Formats: sequence, structure tokens, C-alpha cells
Amino acid sequence: MLEFNQTEGMERRTLFIEVVLPLAIPKTYTYRVPLEMTSSISIGKRVVVQFGRAKIYTAIVYQISETPPTLYEAKYIIDLIDEEPIVNEHQLKLWKWMSDYYLCHIGEVMQAALPSALKLASETRIILNHTASFDNSELSDKEFLIMDALSIQNELKISDISKILGQKTVFPILRGLFEKNIIIISEEITEKFKPRKKSFIRLHSQYKDPENRRALFEILERAPKQLELLLTYFKLEKQQEEISKSDLLEVSGSGAAALKTLIEKEIFLLEERVVSRLSAEELETLHDFKLNDAQEIALNEIREILLQKDVVLLYGETSSGKTQIYIRLIEQMLLQEKQTLYLLPEIALTTQVIERLRAHFGNQVGIYHSRFNDNERAEVWQKVLKGIYKMVLGARSSIFLPFKNLGMIIVDEEHESSYKQYDPAPRYHARDTAIYLSHLHEAKIVLGSATPSLESFYNAKIKKYGLVSLKGRYGGVKSPSIEVVSISEESKRKTMQSHFTSVLINEIKGALSRKEQVILFQNRRGYTPVLLCTTCGFTPKCINCDVSLTFHKSSAKLHCHYCGYKQDLLHACPACGSHHIEQKGFGTEKIEDELQRIFTEAKIARMDLDSTRTRNSFQVLLNDFEEGKIDILVGTQMVAKGLDFGNVSTIGIISADSMLNYSDFRAFERSFQLLAQVSGRAGRRTKQGKVIIQAYDTNHRIISQVIRGDYEEMFNAEILERRNFHYPPLYRLIQLDIKHKELVELAHQSEALAKILKSQFGDRVLGPEAPLISRIRNYYIQTILIKVEKEGVSVQKIKEALQLILRNFDAMPASKGSYIQIDVDPY
Repeated sequence: MLEFNQTEGMERRTLFIEVVLPLAIPKTYTYRVPLEMTSSISIGKRVVVQFGRAKIYTAIVYQISETPPTLYEAKYIIDLIDEEPIVNEHQLKLWKWMSDYYLCHIGEVMQAALPSALKLASETRIILNHTASFDNSELSDKEFLIMDALSIQNELKISDISKILGQKTVFPILRGLFEKNIIIISEEITEKFKPRKKSFIRLHSQYKDPENRRALFEILERAPKQLELLLTYFKLEKQQEEISKSDLLEVSGSGAAALKTLIEKEIFLLEERVVSRLSAEELETLHDFKLNDAQEIALNEIREILLQKDVVLLYGETSSGKTQIYIRLIEQMLLQEKQTLYLLPEIALTTQVIERLRAHFGNQVGIYHSRFNDNERAEVWQKVLKGIYKMVLGARSSIFLPFKNLGMIIVDEEHESSYKQYDPAPRYHARDTAIYLSHLHEAKIVLGSATPSLESFYNAKIKKYGLVSLKGRYGGVKSPSIEVVSISEESKRKTMQSHFTSVLINEIKGALSRKEQVILFQNRRGYTPVLLCTTCGFTPKCINCDVSLTFHKSSAKLHCHYCGYKQDLLHACPACGSHHIEQKGFGTEKIEDELQRIFTEAKIARMDLDSTRTRNSFQVLLNDFEEGKIDILVGTQMVAKGLDFGNVSTIGIISADSMLNYSDFRAFERSFQLLAQVSGRAGRRTKQGKVIIQAYDTNHRIISQVIRGDYEEMFNAEILERRNFHYPPLYRLIQLDIKHKELVELAHQSEALAKILKSQFGDRVLGPEAPLISRIRNYYIQTILIKVEKEGVSVQKIKEALQLILRNFDAMPASKGSYIQIDVDPY
């Protein structure tokens, strides 16, 4: 890293710095360093600069030189924020690689990489942290002025604070308040990840004495319900060390009112504690577990392969014990005093993995994901920078953290599409970016999945990656038995109840009678996807997007799942006035509703985007399901990720055909992965589970392969198709979405661009074509696809040529009103 020492000669030198601004501009921008800051400036530090007429931004120093810009006069930087760099050399190289590979601007990468608390701008909003305690006498005059203004107004922009103080350089003052935890950045305040809490009951110490205990019985003689609770407590006390509130109420059969009275009388004491979602037996195992023979062999193979290769794919079936192998690999990194990054597709859906690792590694583990507010994310950033966290467990954004000594990256469930960032730019894939990050740090990377992506398995097959297989479920638990039921056959026999076959209904009844739990999967949310007038054929559509509106019973409104538009439910057709409006199709909301009619006594809940929006809703849902308060859980693909509950014996897949018939070259691969992952939720600990797949096409190749668990057969069939039709992993894809508010103008512009591209790249260019959803948020869309072979062609040269074409096209008057969205490796 380039540093400038504080010497008299150096202070007289005029320095210029290239900075990365958090904006979508093609280049870095040059500023002049004031003489008094010459000795302090260094790469990776934040500086405050003015860009444009009056906008103030926090920028990152990218390069330092003595060469002024030739085309414009460099402005002075306003302030230097950091004493030490907050971004290191590896991170800047990663940002540059991402901007080149994913054809975006480095400022867009910076915008995605840094927590908002570290990139304050003039429009950033500041609010008071009402939970913080501080002494006003400890504040400086300027800090007090800011606090006084915040007490009057709920929030202030940084530009407002500049006016209050009468100065541009407010960032050092805000940094002081931020470090004292007095202010909060309000750009992204979301609920902090909440641990599970459980209430425990214990007897007051004075009633341990036999005399007092006898007196207690006499006191409660006239309160039979309270006495029954007390007797149940003494009974449970002989069987277990700790008695939870839920256990005491369940075994005694008493109501909460009786327990509340005993607590008020101080006979019982209530204590709320943070507990793990794993059983005590499992936690014990995690602290001092032994790998079985298959795990030991796999672990040794991984270690041997990593001596020769940088990447290894751990191909292990669901519940085979991959996490325990990861723990052993992390232990090895800790012994070498190296950091580990453990990537998960969605942190909120993998609470159990978090607790497994925290149970084993304690507070050496840092968590990083979007459910933290910006102050918390900035705090994790600083702890990783200082090396306090030896291990970070995070979602895709954690690849941007400032690791100093990264030794290993683990990408769990590497096949998951959640690793792909779709909007905004950079549209990166965290797995592929992690592989480049590991290369920068000379670290090793382990990819793990029961259903690997075709890309990763192909790379393993051609020996680019190492491959280790882990067969058999941990503890010898049998894989679930899978039965496919024909919806068309049952419809003919009139044995269907609503959307459920008789086989599925009987399996649910059996599970409920045995006090076991059921998960039902339907990969569509809402109540009814389509409303149809049977008289004239009218279907209500979104006013902003080219999609039909979905009816949500919970809100009694029609919703657009693309732009959020809502309208009231139709009772008469607006086209012909007919009242004959039918609901076509079904989502999770309708499944939940129909189930409640059939199983009136069962406790049913729903897990989808709609039911988990509110504060802590996801955690509450998981807790209730684990504690047996829910009998049947209906969900979208959320139920396929990270759920590990021992009492789930039955899985029902309501309609497998909807996934298989999707218009996407990855439809079969994703269907196999999703069906296999959902099936893996059944019978995960002590007994074999049962999976019922409902489908019209019961003989479909993918369904047969899922039943046999034959991933390799699916892989071979798909690779043949991909080779014949020029798709990944044998070809690279670059997708261009041209968007315009006028359909006719869009057609002209997209055709013109396609013509230019075809003249340069020939048959590699397909389109323009309207995508499946051809208008979103009032913008019409046309898609051009470029397929680039991996062998014999420099994809980087093609990208450079493409960028030049797009820059020239953007400068043409004919392209006015449109914008182009680039997606490299669309998934």
C-alpha cells in the first residue's frame, strides 16, 4: 500500500488522487490534495469531495500520483475522514475485476460493497439513536448543536447539518457521534437478527425448605389449578434439570392464568434466556463430535485435493453431515491464524447453521447480512478489518468485507440462485466472485451442495475443480421414500379434494395422528394468480407491467408482484359487465385456506414473502414450527432452504409441473434441485420420511431422476442439451435488456443495436426478442443474447468490443430515451 511519510520535502509536493465515487460513472475522478493532508493521504482511506455543482460524497482513494488531470482543473478534497484505510488492496482489485467482468462501473461496485454508514453523502439522512445513553456535558459545542436539531426534527440530511454548523466539513463531527453510537444512518434500518428466547420456571429458594414447602401446600389447598401446577413442577423436577414454561403448561394441562398468579405470589420465578434452536443433545455433539467413517474419508480427500487445487466441490446428499466437515476445516484455519468466510444463500433462512457454528466457535464468529442496520454492518466491517472476527458467516454481500488474512471460503448450497444479484448493478454471482477473491488472497475454496450447479459439477468433471462425494445420511437415517401421484388420474376417479390427491390427504392424516409435522410446497404465492371473465375472456392486468394481477385474500386486493401496484377485487367484469368471474390457479394462500377446511383441528401456517415481511415474523414462524405449535407448514421455495426439524415426517409437493414447464433453459436443472432439496426436509433425524409429488406428467424424466436420486443422469442429459444449443457451462452468456417507455421506438432502437452487434459478433447474437414479461414499471423491454464459446475465443476482448459499441450507441441521437441493462452470466 502506498503511504507518504511526513517529511518537509514531501509536504511541499502537490499530490493528486484518483478516487472511486459511489456513482455510475465510467471512470475514477481526480482531486487535488491540500498540503496539510499530504502526509496523511493513502490508498483505501475515505475522503470528502464535491462532485457536480453542490453534491458532497464520500469517496475512496484509489491511486496517488503527482500528475494533474489534463482535461479539467482538479478541485481540492474537502476532508480526509480516516486515520487508517478502511478498504484494502485486495478489495480494490476485487472491485476492478467485478467492474471489468460484469461490465459495470467501479462506483456501482463501491455502492454495493460499503455499508451506507461508511459512504455518507449530502443526501444521507441522520437520525437520533434513542437507545443510546450519553452525557450532554461530554459533547462538543458542534455535536450539541446537531443533537439539539435532531431532538426537534426526527431526521436531518447531511446538507442540513452543514447549514446548521455553517461549514462543509461536518463528516469528522458525525464520525465522532457515530462512534459513540449516538446517531444512526437511516438509509437502511431493518430489524436486527433476533436470537430465540425461551422462558424457564424455577421455584423460589425459600420453598426448598421442607417446612415452608408444607406451608405452601396448605396455602394452595383452595386453589386446585395452582396446586396442580406445583405438583407437576415437582414431578418434572425429578426428570429434568430445567423446566420451561411451555413444558410445565403442556404437562399440567393448566392455563397461563394459574401460572401467572403463582409468579405474582413469588412462589415461581420466571427467567427468560437466549437458547439455541438445536436440541441440547445436538449442541453437546457439536462441541465434542466425532466424524463418521464417510465424513473422515471426505475430509481427508478435501485436504489432499486442496494441496493441488484451489477449489473443491463437496457433493454430499442432504443431511449427510457437510456442516461438521466445514467445522473441521474452519478449525484448521484458526490453528493457522487465518480468516474464514462461510457463505450462505440467505442468512434469515439458515438460523440453525448460524447457531451450530456459534455454539462451536463462540464470539469468534461474525454475522453479516442485510437484516442488520447500517451501524451494525459498519461495526462488523471494522471488526473484520481489525482481525477481531476470525470467521464471518454471511450472505452474498459478505464477499466485500475487508479480510486481511483470508485462508478459506466455504460456499454452502452453492447451487442456489440467491447468490446471484439481479438488481441493481453489479449483477454479480457471489460464488464466482468468491472464487476470484480466494485467488487474490491465495486462499482455498470449498463449494458444497447435494444438488450442485451444472457449472460447478462440469468444472469438477473436467478436473478444473476437485470433487469429493459424501454418501449416506448422518446417523444412518434412511432417505425419504418418494411416491408420485397422478393428478389427472385422481381427477378422473373424482378422488381429489380441492388441490390435494387422496394419497396426500391420507399421508397428512397419518402424520397428524402420530403427532408429526407436515410441509407442503407450492412455488407460487398469493391466493389466485389469474382472474378470468368467462363471458368475454377479460383478465385484470397491472397498469405498469405486462402481467396479470394476483389475488391476495389477506388484503382482499389484486397485487402486481413486479412493481407493487394494487387494486380492489373485481366483482363485475369492467369490459362486458358480466358477474361470471372465475379464479384460475392457486398459490400458497389458497392452499392454506383449503387445508383449513379439510383439517379443521390442525394448526396451519404459511411461509412465503407475504407472511414473512413483518418484524420478526420469520423467527416467530420458525420457533412456533419447531415447538410444535404448527402442524402443517405451507410454503414457497423458502421451505427448501435451511429448515432442519426432526418431527417433519411428510412432505407434499402440490404441483411439480409448474416448475418443469417454465420457459428457461435452466428449468429442468432447477426443478431437480428444488424437488430434491424439498424432499430432503423429510425424516431428517430419527426416522424415514415420506414425500408425495403430485403431477400431471408422472413419467417426466426429472421426476424419475429425483425419485432415484440420480443427479449424474440429470447432469449428463442436460449437458448434452446445453452443448447442442450453446448454453452454459460450455458457453458464456451476456444478456442485454433494452428498455424504453415507447414500444415503437424500442423496436427501432433494439433492431438497430442488434444489427451493429451482429456485424461485429455474427451468429453469436440472438434477438432482439420480447422476454416473458415484456413491460415492467412502464418500461417496455427487448432482450438481446450474446453466446460466447469458452474455447478459442477471448471473452474479455468480446466484452471490451461490446462496451465500445454500447458507448457509441448511447451517444447516438437515435438511442434517446432508452437505457441498456447488462447482465453477464444471467442465472
